[in-house]
Amino acid sequence: MPEKVRRTHLDRLAIVYIRQSTLQQVERHHESTRLQYGLVDRALHFGWARERVSIIDDDLGRSGASAEGRPGFQRLVAEVGLGRVGLVLGVEMSRLARSCRDWHQLLEICALRDTLIADTDGIYDPATYNDRLLLGLKGTLSEAELHLLKTRMHEGRRAKAARGELFFNLPRGYIRHASGDVVLDPDEQVRATVRLVFDVFERRHTLNGVLAYLVSHDVQLPYRIRSGPIKGELEWHRPNRYTLAEMLGNPAYAGAYAYGRRAVDRTRQQPGHLGAGRRPAIPGQGMVLLKDHWPAYISWETYERNVAQVMANRSQSIGIPRGGPALLAGLLVCGRCGQRMVTQYPGAGRFRRYSCTRRTINYGEAPCQSLSGRALDALVSDLMQQALAPSALEVSLQIAEDLELERNELHRQWRQRLERARYEIDRARRQYDAVEPENRLVARTLERRWEEALAAEQRLTAEYERFQARQPMPLTAKERQEIAQLATDVPALWCAPTTTAADRQAIARLMLERVVVTVDGNSEKVTVNCHWAGGMRTSHALRRPVARLDQLSDHAALMERIRHLHALGLKGPAIAAALNAENWKPAKRRQTFTAAMVRGLLHRQGLPVSPRLSWAARFDRRDTDELTVAELAARLAMPVTTLHRWAARGLVTARKVKVLTHDLWLIKADHTELERLRRCREPARRTGSLPLNNS
Repeated sequence: MPEKVRRTHLDRLAIVYIRQSTLQQVERHHESTRLQYGLVDRALHFGWARERVSIIDDDLGRSGASAEGRPGFQRLVAEVGLGRVGLVLGVEMSRLARSCRDWHQLLEICALRDTLIADTDGIYDPATYNDRLLLGLKGTLSEAELHLLKTRMHEGRRAKAARGELFFNLPRGYIRHASGDVVLDPDEQVRATVRLVFDVFERRHTLNGVLAYLVSHDVQLPYRIRSGPIKGELEWHRPNRYTLAEMLGNPAYAGAYAYGRRAVDRTRQQPGHLGAGRRPAIPGQGMVLLKDHWPAYISWETYERNVAQVMANRSQSIGIPRGGPALLAGLLVCGRCGQRMVTQYPGAGRFRRYSCTRRTINYGEAPCQSLSGRALDALVSDLMQQALAPSALEVSLQIAEDLELERNELHRQWRQRLERARYEIDRARRQYDAVEPENRLVARTLERRWEEALAAEQRLTAEYERFQARQPMPLTAKERQEIAQLATDVPALWCAPTTTAADRQAIARLMLERVVVTVDGNSEKVTVNCHWAGGMRTSHALRRPVARLDQLSDHAALMERIRHLHALGLKGPAIAAALNAENWKPAKRRQTFTAAMVRGLLHRQGLPVSPRLSWAARFDRRDTDELTVAELAARLAMPVTTLHRWAARGLVTARKVKVLTHDLWLIKADHTELERLRRCREPARRTGSLPLNNS
């Protein structure tokens, strides 16, 4: 028994830790595995009983670069930490760990629990300085060895990729010849389907739009089997979002060879998650990019435009319309702080409003500015219609041409599917004719396949006929006439029931880069600056609806004008007509004054609604110190409803008199009472009550 092995060690377990880095090594390098299992005899030679020797081989086929994903190593550390292990055996230190962090953690625990470590060179006690120094050096060399191996392999891959000779799985639509040359798929339907994906994205500009188009027309995506006995066979799978995103973001379709498109960002990497922490690499910074390396489906400019559109569709960008009737959602910018304004739909979606709430969200401040969306949308809609009017004929011709091309492409897809179905029928028939009649088992199977191919072709033919009935291939003369008529009448086309809010928003994104709005204080005046596509800028004035009349910039002049007309003896309807004729505007969405609105304004100012009837004619007797509720509210600048509540509670000296068919409150308000009410005005704003005493 070696000198370092004591009786206290023999009373505990001896653990033999076995690991191979990959499953390929486990399958092919049997000698290394046998050598590691042979360490059991070494433990017996040191003096351990056979029943006290344990084997941990849970990490066969797992890398030692980290303790993550190695349940065997984690169990070993747990057993050592519990004080159950007297000896840990391994062929070499690299079998235990190739990371200094994991290695030194194991050494520390072994030193605390008086556990020995053994390899083919001897036995070490981590609690002694010399052995600990030697074990630390071996662990460092093991980690450096792994780094050198990875660096050598990585540089070899990069050198091969720089020549465009590093093979990887090709995207759908490409195949590799035996010579190594990459060419377009020889199947015509495969090539047409791949081109269709890019054509639809050019029109719809979103992954969801392409996916909805393919699903609605029952278009499937091609896929070549990459392994197994049927490698290279063609299958058709239903489209999905992930596949379409990969196609649009793959530079291979532009004829470019790219290696290292996903760089690892260690600050975002999460242990145990495949692909986590990866980000798009920048060409020239660790990425190999060879343009015009093989045949292309699209140009490089189209590829860059597609990638930019996909990035712009994300939530933090303007992107495409995302629902809702607001025309300028995503395009509106606050003229005060420069932040993007959000779109709100209060009243269960019955209203729309643009608000700048970034400071409220980030700092808890008051909203920067907000305005109603209907008035602003109406202004911008008129400007866009004026800009579209000169190009009406060109638009009509382009629409007709686009519809014609789209229908031709759909019919071509159907014809190719029918052609493939007829080929399957011919193939099944030839196989059935080639079988010997005596081989009835094979004949019955081939006959069933032939019948299935015939049934599939019949179903496809019926579906194509229904498609033709719904959507004829050529545009009829009536359809061309309707397109031309709608294009020449841009307002009718803009307001047509078939024109959705998403269509209008898409047009706005094509014509406008952004719209900057600035509200003048809290008033109704708004400055609208339109930044059009191409660099042109225009400035416009807008009147927004406001909540209160005193927010109007001409409020003082309006009140003075109403008092002047009232002094002339005009009634409510006549005053309203005069204000409308002089182009005065009310606060809210109504564009004209009404008699009821004028009577309310006169009442709030304490003026009699009917100037021809004096107060003496309205009731029998009125004291000199008595004021009506409206007059007192105007003097104290407080709501009329509050005075009515005080009078009903008896908090002020008041009496009720009969005026024609209505009751009227008269409140005793001499100079002393007015001063008391003014002093109590501030507490009343908070409590809604008034002290009972009149002192």
